[in-house]
Parts: sequence; C-alpha cells; structure tokens
Amino acid sequence: MSKEGAPVLGAGDCHDLRVAVVAASWHEEIMGGLLGGAERALGECRVEAPTVVHVPGSFELPVVAGALAHQGYDAIVALGVIIRGGTPHFEYVSSAATDGLARVATETGAAVGFGLLTCDDEQQARDRAGLPGSGEDKGYEAAQAALATARTLQRIRRREPL
Repeated sequence: MSKEGAPVLGAGDCHDLRVAVVAASWHEEIMGGLLGGAERALGECRVEAPTVVHVPGSFELPVVAGALAHQGYDAIVALGVIIRGGTPHFEYVSSAATDGLARVATETGAAVGFGLLTCDDEQQARDRAGLPGSGEDKGYEAAQAALATARTLQRIRRREPL
C-alpha cells in the first residue's frame, strides 16, 4: 500500500453542490470508516446536508448512483467493500460495480467518487478504510475526488477557463 503520488485535491467551498453518498451495507465496521471519511471531507468543503443512501451491497451501488444522477445530484460518492473469497463471485461483483459506476459517470455527466475497496482480505480493507491505525482513508479521498470533479465539470459546462 502506498500513498506516494496521491494528488492533493482542493475542491474548496462546495456548499452549493447537491451531493449524495451511496454506501453498501456489508462489512459494517469498514463501511463506518469509509462513510466517516467521506462525511469529514464533505464537511470540510461545507457540504452541510449530503443525502446518504444505504444499499444492500456493492453490486447495488451503480443503479442507485444512476438514479441519484438522474435526479440532478452534482456529485455522488460510492462506497463499498468487496473482499476476495474462494469463488469467482469477487471478480463478478467487482467488475459489475466498477463498470457500472464508470457508466453512470460517463452517461449522466455526474461526478462519481469511487470509494469501492476491492481487497484480498479484511486487513487490506481495514488499512484503507480510515479507521484508527489505517494508512489510508479512501472514503475521504473518494469524496474529495467527487467534489473536485464536480467543480471541473461546472467550469466546463460554463465554458470557463480550466
């Protein structure tokens, strides 16, 4: 695990953005860390009341993210955890969720923050979840990425200098 090369994103004041967080329900403690990190990042950028929607699992993230994008949300933070097991299930769910979230972003033009952990074991997920002792906070990073992308998209749509 390496944070080397990670960008420093400064979305600034985003109080005017409509933001949603879609969070899977599996792996409650890890998801709590991811959601806490996302909420902290949103708070730092003055997003005061993001809509938070819980879904059963990571497979359901794209369909709900898409519905929110169609409702006019500027930024959607997708959070989930998929841990490899002994069957091909991991690959199917990881691929479907990843491809689905990318499709939501490109087809709707909404900024989608990718906070989906796909890990070999639970410890890898804990190390990335922003929990005490974690080396990374992917929930925080996904929220920052969604906000920064939403701001860039606004500038493009307004034909402002980038």
